[in-house]
Amino acid sequence: MSVHVGLLLASLLLLFSLPANNAVPPSPVQGLLLVANQGDHTLLIIDPATRAQLAKITVGVNGHEVVASKDGRFAYVPIYGNSGVGRPGTDGATIDVIDIHERKLATTIELGKPLRPHFAQFGPDGMLYVTAELAQALDVVDPATKKVVAEIPTGAEQSHMFILSPDGRRAYTANVGAGSVSVLDLTKRALVTVIPVAATVQRISISTDGRQVFTHDQGSPRIAVIDTATNKVASWIVLPATVYSSQPTPDGKELVANSPSGKLFVIGLDKMEVRESFDIPRALGEILVTPDGKFAYVSCPQAGTIEVLNLQTGKMEAPITLTKGVDGLSWAAAAM
Repeated sequence: MSVHVGLLLASLLLLFSLPANNAVPPSPVQGLLLVANQGDHTLLIIDPATRAQLAKITVGVNGHEVVASKDGRFAYVPIYGNSGVGRPGTDGATIDVIDIHERKLATTIELGKPLRPHFAQFGPDGMLYVTAELAQALDVVDPATKKVVAEIPTGAEQSHMFILSPDGRRAYTANVGAGSVSVLDLTKRALVTVIPVAATVQRISISTDGRQVFTHDQGSPRIAVIDTATNKVASWIVLPATVYSSQPTPDGKELVANSPSGKLFVIGLDKMEVRESFDIPRALGEILVTPDGKFAYVSCPQAGTIEVLNLQTGKMEAPITLTKGVDGLSWAAAAM
């Protein structure tokens, strides 16, 4: 075979191996976006690559938040009740467990008493931690036995959200009406201290190195920066408007924060100031930054959308349109 014929055959093979119209095949999905919709009592499974809703699974009344297991197989939705924090209503006492692969309710974990469980997160120890507002505590659940194995007091009312330190040794709860942050020792399963912050706070996040905790003053446009070495408010990030939630980027350089006024801020953590601002719907929502740091998703319950900020280009993309009530967000790792 001559060199020219060989090159021609190689070119033909390459041509026929390409998709139609020479389109580049889409990269494989690296994960799934999970959305808790407290409006219609469902868990939504979203393909972030195509923005398609893959499944809608009915859960209890109401599931506000969701967390995925580390292997991406199960989603855990605490069933809070039919009211808002601090308001009268039903008192949830369960966690619904959804099989993400089978796209159905797998089981329900009974917590044993009315607690208004709200936010859950897995620790490095494999335990599932969940806020237990009515007990003023953080419950520790063994996902293998589906039993509560410990209850850590927070020393404050309305412990609504929390975050874990990167090493899994500490938890920090945002106590809404109490306007404080509780520091918990997860090894000793004991309260360390309660840090006064403001009249009212909402939601909480932690820097990637675990040195700073951020919570949001609801009465003034500022974010409290807590030094985790001293357990004291070290400084404040002053903003153009009050913010409801925040999430750092994986590289630790920026903090993405959303405002109920209809703004999304990107804050540079080197100078603790706003670098960029974007328009989003007026909403009280949650922020999820993808593990690769490429996108920030913002739930807007009142608008029924998930707003999408491309952190690589610094531009907003078209939102994922769902239904009103979309709230808690979690990232489920791609199936192996």
